[in-house]
Order: sequence, then C-alpha cells, then structure tokens
Amino acid sequence: MFKGILIEKDDAGYRAAVKEIDESQLPEGNVTVRVSHSTLNYKDGLAITGKGPVVRKFPMVPGIDLVGVVEESTHPEYKAGDAVVLNGWGVGEAHWGGLAQKARLNGDWLVPLPSTFSPQQAMAIGTAGYTAMLCVLALEKHGVRPADGEIVVTGAAGGVGSVAVAILAKLGYTVAAVTGRPHDADYLKSLGAAEVLDRSLFASPGKPLGKERWAGAVDVVGSHVLANVCATTKYRGVVTACGLAAGMDFPATVAPFILRGVTLAGIDSVMCPRADRLTAWQRLATDLDISKLGTISREVGLDEAIPLAASLLKGEVRGRVVVDVNK
Repeated sequence: MFKGILIEKDDAGYRAAVKEIDESQLPEGNVTVRVSHSTLNYKDGLAITGKGPVVRKFPMVPGIDLVGVVEESTHPEYKAGDAVVLNGWGVGEAHWGGLAQKARLNGDWLVPLPSTFSPQQAMAIGTAGYTAMLCVLALEKHGVRPADGEIVVTGAAGGVGSVAVAILAKLGYTVAAVTGRPHDADYLKSLGAAEVLDRSLFASPGKPLGKERWAGAVDVVGSHVLANVCATTKYRGVVTACGLAAGMDFPATVAPFILRGVTLAGIDSVMCPRADRLTAWQRLATDLDISKLGTISREVGLDEAIPLAASLLKGEVRGRVVVDVNK
C-alpha cells in the first residue's frame, strides 16, 4: 500500500482525496519509481478541482511532475537506484501521475535527475521551470540576444514566469515583469526583473499595432495579453507562447507578423522530444541561480495540495508549490 491523491468520478460526483492505494492498482509501465516529491501546477489544479476536462480516465492520480528513485525496471536505460525526473507526457491526465508515493511509468518518459539539483530543487523547477527554459531556448534559437532590448514576461509571479524572470536576468537580459498582483513587485525584482508592470496595461482590447518596445516575450496568459504583447513587439522580435491563464482565444490581427516580421513561437512541454528535454535540464543546471529556488518555491504535504488547487486557479499562489508526497 502507498499514499496518494486519487480522483474519482461516479454517480456520487467528482472528488479528490488522499487515500491508501494498493500497488496492484498501478497502471502498466516498465519502470516503477518511489516518488519523493511532486508539484502543484495549473493543470493539476484543474484536475483536482474538476474545473477543466483534464482527467481523461478514472480513477486518476494527478501530478504532471515527479522526482524519485527507480525501484524496478525492465527499461534498458534505467536500473534500481537511479534518480529520475518526469515532466508531462500526459501523466496525471491519461496515466497515473506524481502526487503519490509510487508511480509506474514508461521509461521513455524519464530523464536522469541532474546531479546539480536535489529532488526538492528539481520539483521547485518542475514543468513550469522546464517550460520557462524551453521559452528561453526558443528566444535564443530565433536570435534574440540581451543587447537587442527588453524581454517582457507575462504572468510573471506564477511558476513559469518566476523561473523565466530568474533565468533571463542571469543571462543578462533586461526583463519587464507583468503581473496582476502589484504586491509581488519586490519579489519579482528580487528574481532580477528591472521593471514591474501592471497586467491591466495589457488585459483590454488594443490596437493592431502599438509602439515597438519588446525584443522578445514569454507569455503564459494568452487572450488580449498575448495580442497586445505581439502588437508592441519590435521589428523581427520573438514572442514565445506557452500558456492560457486568461483563455484560449487570441484576439489579434496579422499586422505584427506581416508588417514587423514578428515571430510567434509556440512552446509545448508535454510531448516535447527527449533530446530537447535533456538540453533544457542541462541548461537549467547552468543558467538558473539555484539560490533563487528558495524564494520561488514553498513545500507542502499531500493533504495541503488539495485545498491549494483552488487557490492556484484563482491566481492566489505565488511561484512554485513543491509537494513532499511523504508528508
């Protein structure tokens, strides 16, 4: 038996609770991991509360992230005792995830835990931080350099935004952080933001083109915020889009793309190829100031994760939430 959050849906309704789970209930997979830590992400919040159609089969253990030690393996790349990390791949949606003390998985989904990070630090990064790194890599791939000008990060006080601000600042970029929580200004400046802007400046319908300002952007919000960021991006600037906190709509025009040559780069972390994942984690080990992780994250136990899920969806949670599944 092991402890985990189990989501069930039946005639009695939709519910999530911490339960004792029999190991025989674990899904198929060629690697069994003794999980030490997981995280609470926006998608986990949707799954636990039932506020979005995230869970595709029931019962389900949520948790799109996990870190732990291999207990059993028939996968050629992993053996008992190996420390591993998992992000995405539909885990916590279609396959039991990391918010439990054990997980059985496809070994192809795993990457080795970089020796730079403790398990807790790896989850302080988690999918959010790994997604932020993918955004930075995309900006670099498209030629955006620190000398080119400011980078705007939206939803900056959230998980992706917090890590993006910290990485970009360490790499020498001038970062403007956008948030709907003005009281987080000092927090964002401590991560390296040069300026903090109120989300209201971006949240309403804007013009097809605005004054050119941004050399690049990391957007986790979508909707009017993304449209306004694109409209104010400089000639040949690059906008990376990785979230939809304000909605899936994109009420924009083609003007920024055909008149200013702006690139809109989509960032997917769920099905991202293994080679790109390894690169992202390698870069996180060198380009993220580990000392910032204590500021960005806090740790809770499994019981605390369920009520926190609703707060997360309301935008009341700053930075990253690490879940110690053994608490």
